[in-house]
Amino acid sequence: MSDTRDGAPEEAADAADPAADGGHDPAPSTHTVRLELVDEPGQLLAALQPIANNGGNLLSIYHERGNKTPRGRIPVEVDFEATTERFEGIVEALREEGITVMQAGTERYAEEITLVLFGHLIDTDLSDTLSRIEASASASVADVSLAAPQGTEEVSSARLRLEARSGETSEAIAAVREVAEEKELRVVAPLAGVEA
Repeated sequence: MSDTRDGAPEEAADAADPAADGGHDPAPSTHTVRLELVDEPGQLLAALQPIANNGGNLLSIYHERGNKTPRGRIPVEVDFEATTERFEGIVEALREEGITVMQAGTERYAEEITLVLFGHLIDTDLSDTLSRIEASASASVADVSLAAPQGTEEVSSARLRLEARSGETSEAIAAVREVAEEKELRVVAPLAGVEA
């Protein structure tokens, strides 16, 4: 039996003991984030900076240049290594930089909801409406279909397909309703939590 007073410092002994930090494994693991970037020069570099600045080790980048999202943005998938704590910090830093995070990890957005908005969608800035819905931590806009049969000056409708975190569809619908109420839009949403 060795005595830590006669040789290695006490901290070194603690570092070798996996239970010394409460059983947490500080080893990095692989994470994936799916981003939606504006089609402008420098956007990819701007999206990678928060990952590097927060201790992420880049593994691969899949930049779908020829495939745009419904909002005209470019989907980018980034794989990197980081500890769980750093991963959460990276996702937060990406959002703080105004980068749309469509998916973070494997279970980020697991449920789909389709709803319809009616009203003066164009006059009330549809892009702003979508951005504010996505600012909700519970939902991401996966698809948008706009119909304005009488022109942009009249009432229009939009079908939204949202991806929500597992178990958070009610919160996602509530976020849409809040934005819609402010802009005097009507929402037709599925009934959440009702069994068939």
